[in-house]
Order: sequence, then C-alpha cells, then structure tokens
Amino acid sequence: MEEMKIIFMGTPDFAVASLDAVVKAGYTIAAVVTAPDKPAGRGQKLSVSAVKEYALANHLHLLQPEKLKDENFISALKELNADVFVVVAFRMLPEIVWSLPAKGTFNLHGSLLPQYRGAAPINRAVMNGEKETGVTTFFIEKEIDTGKILFSEKTEIKENETAGEVHDRLMMIGGELVVKTLKAIETNTYKETEQREFVKEGMLLNAAPKIFKDDCRIDWTKNVNEIHNHIRGLSPYPAAFTEFISPAGEKFSVKLFRCEKELKEHTLKTGLISTDNRGYIYIAANGGLINVHELQLSGKKKMPVKDFLLGFKIEGSWICK
Repeated sequence: MEEMKIIFMGTPDFAVASLDAVVKAGYTIAAVVTAPDKPAGRGQKLSVSAVKEYALANHLHLLQPEKLKDENFISALKELNADVFVVVAFRMLPEIVWSLPAKGTFNLHGSLLPQYRGAAPINRAVMNGEKETGVTTFFIEKEIDTGKILFSEKTEIKENETAGEVHDRLMMIGGELVVKTLKAIETNTYKETEQREFVKEGMLLNAAPKIFKDDCRIDWTKNVNEIHNHIRGLSPYPAAFTEFISPAGEKFSVKLFRCEKELKEHTLKTGLISTDNRGYIYIAANGGLINVHELQLSGKKKMPVKDFLLGFKIEGSWICK
C-alpha cells in the first residue's frame, strides 16, 4: 500500500496531542499549518503557537499563512500533494483549502456532535451541567461542524470537574481518535453518518458559541447548581468572576476557579459571603451555598482560599455581585 501523506492544521495545546499521536503512529507529515506568530504580553514579544513549538522540535515542515486564501499558500498545499488534511482546533477553512486532498479533510471536534457545534464546546458542556461529553471526527463541509461523522468517543463529566480537566482528558482521547480515523481512511474501512441520524425526536441541540467577558460574570440570583456549573465550566480559562463588595462599598474583582456546592435551604441574601477569615468562604445562592476552594484577586496570583484569607480580611456583611 502506498504511504499516505498528511497535512496537519492546528494551533493550541489541544491540537498538539493529536499531532504527536499521528507522528508516533508513523504517518508521513508533509506539513504542519498553524497560526502566525503574534505579539503577546506587556512587552508585546512575538508568541508562537503550541503546535509550532512541537513542529520545530520535531523538524516538521511548517506553514504559517496570514490568509488561508492566499495564492502562495494554496500553491504550497497543491505542491505537497497530501492525501488527507487533519484539522484540530484551527481556523475555519475556506472550501478552496478543505476540498484539495483526494481522501478529504477531517476535523476533530471537542463534543459529541451534533451537540455543541461552535467555538467553545468543552466549556459550554460543563457550564450546562452535562454528565458526559466526548470527541468526534467528521469530514469538513461548507457549514461549520455539520459534516458527516466518522467516529466518536464518549467520556464522563464528574460533578466537580472543571472544563480544564475535561479538556486535558479529551485532548488525549482525541489524539487516539485521530489515529483511528486515519487508519480507517487509509484502509477505506470507515462509514460516514449524517449528523441528523444522531438527533432523536424531541431532542434539543445545544450550541457552543464563543465565550465573551460578559458571559463570565456570575449571576448570584441563579440556582446553586447553575452557579457551580458556571464556575467550573469557565475554569481555568477564561474564568468566572464576581465582585466582592465591602459594607463600605469598596469593590474587589475576584475570579473563582474551583468550588463545591452544598445543597441546603437557607434564609441568607443571595451573594452574601460567610467566612471565618481562616479556612473557608461560602457564598449564598438560591437552593444552597457555594464553597469556594480556589480564587484570584485582580492583580494577584490564583491561590487556595486559606492563602487568600491570609492577606484579605472579610469583616461585616460582604456581598458578591
């Protein structure tokens, strides 16, 4: 059988695990396509993607197009004459790119499609309190995340897991699924399934739109379950935030990263903070309390609640808004 050539496209850490799995499986990587370097941080030094770092370390041919419809980029892809394009956590591809390879272009998506199409599937699944999620490979078509499904793999979401923990597990499962998909394409032993076949009667499809800052603010009038899911679904990035407000009206912006919920009825005002100023912070919500374990004051480092209370005293009736 003739050796199958692959072009891999991806940018963040999530994509690196898949690229590494493909390399270790012995496939020929004709090129790696990733985002251009960009200024980051206070010094605006050029920052390179995680995929670029991996490609350089493993001496892989690298392409970093500014525009995906650039004629030079398209010509370079054609000259490489790859059989398959593999896309993991990359930009939306124009048809002139994804239609090039003879065996197709497939994408790894961080959800069980057709659920959670969009830019933030892992965050949104945890934020919505889902009990399971997974990864899916599918052939790319014109409409984003709508192509025919090749394979999927499920995993449980535990009650107190953060989006970051789910991300890391899906990253590894995804690498295995990408290799499984490549082997099936190579041997022509795959089946394509329309996404509508996974939609049962009365089933609601959840979307996974990009998360903006306003989406991260905690609404303390919501049910304790919703708040708990909101916090862990945005942890560690971009992080749920609130304001600690003192009796004198001072406001302190605080991000919450890790918490547990305690389901108990109470008569406390929603958002009221309870603490011994030594080891715990509870915040009142409808139907229970949020037990905060890890948080970050604006301009400071993320830390456990005990360390936070060493330098931040909460006396009197403080509230969160």
